[in-house]
Amino acid sequence: MASLLMIGALGLGGGLVAGCGDDDEGGGDVGALKVGVLVPLTGDLAAFGGPGSDAANLAAAQVNAAAGDTGLDLTLITEDTKTDAQGAQEAATKLVESDGVSAIAGPWASPELIPTAENVTIAAGVPVVTPSATGPDITDLDDDGLVFRTVPSDSLQGKVLATVVADALGADATVVTANRNDTYGTRLVEEFTKAFEEAGGTVARNVAYNPEAASLNSEASQIVQGDPDGWVIIDYPETWSKMGPALVRTGSWDPAKTFTADGLRSSDLPESAGRQTTEGMRGTTPTALEGPAEPAFDALWKQEIGKPRQTYDAQNFDAVILIALAAAAAGSSDPGDIAAKLGDVSAAPGTKYTFEQLDEALAAAADGEDIDYEGASGPIDLDENGDPVAANYATWSYTGGKLVDDTDNVIPVTPED
Repeated sequence: MASLLMIGALGLGGGLVAGCGDDDEGGGDVGALKVGVLVPLTGDLAAFGGPGSDAANLAAAQVNAAAGDTGLDLTLITEDTKTDAQGAQEAATKLVESDGVSAIAGPWASPELIPTAENVTIAAGVPVVTPSATGPDITDLDDDGLVFRTVPSDSLQGKVLATVVADALGADATVVTANRNDTYGTRLVEEFTKAFEEAGGTVARNVAYNPEAASLNSEASQIVQGDPDGWVIIDYPETWSKMGPALVRTGSWDPAKTFTADGLRSSDLPESAGRQTTEGMRGTTPTALEGPAEPAFDALWKQEIGKPRQTYDAQNFDAVILIALAAAAAGSSDPGDIAAKLGDVSAAPGTKYTFEQLDEALAAAADGEDIDYEGASGPIDLDENGDPVAANYATWSYTGGKLVDDTDNVIPVTPED
């Protein structure tokens, strides 16, 4: 496998290049393949960006080591979105117009992805595979079949979160919801509210807040009013460093009665925001705990990266792998050809392969065989909208000042549930 020391030395603008094999008679000779990686290295999701970049580099190393006779020679070009819609669009424009990438892994946040797709990548005909943009609105984007994700829609997570809250507080509990006022926060709260109220619960009110506000004291006071049974608050780590302390200062808020989701699942949060803002808080997140490749991916991460894992690292690993497999199946680095094959290589029917059989998967795809990639993050199985058709979710909490995953409580869910 290619040296990860070399990857780290390349920096943000660098690429990962390995030798390619001879031309394959099956038509899978892709040649040079440039893939953009859009990660939030700064801004509200900065806690996720570094591990996300590491995961993409790890995937590229696996691809280049397994390329064999497919002729595939993968280079990554990484840019910082700054967790900002404008920053994501500028970074995507550079990748498309200056760097000439064939596909992009990212962006990460729904408020970044939607304008980037609508204003940059769709018009350019470049497919994107986001590892973490969960907004339900992405499903119905008029995207010409160019937007995909390795993470399920929050139309699923909202149902799971409603079930978790009802189990903890009672099906007839009254909660107050709050969210950062953007696509991610607003839509996830909407999905939670719909599911929770249909099951018999009550949402007393919702408080939406500006994550860029200098102070969130006023919003915190509104959130704690009325002595609810609990709270559901959707946010990102950077903003929580303001909202969490503001809630503590009210003297009327209890993190142990607070529920959240994937956006606040960060091993760094108890230290960065303060333990008093997180202790006892619980949440939900997509998981690969029951997937066939997750233990092997965890072992690979520890061996090659050696740093703590973070939410959606496996999904970004899978995004890069899927793009490479689609290119091999198309025998082309053309963006449109890759987009046309992304669904095919991710779903049944077809022979199942994990990243541990990546050399076999690339060869089979290049030979025109039907393959079904089983990701490090789960089965994936993209549908006609570019969404995973099903997912497993897990619960987690902040306990003893640390992020603790509940590995015994995996919740399977499908759009029909």
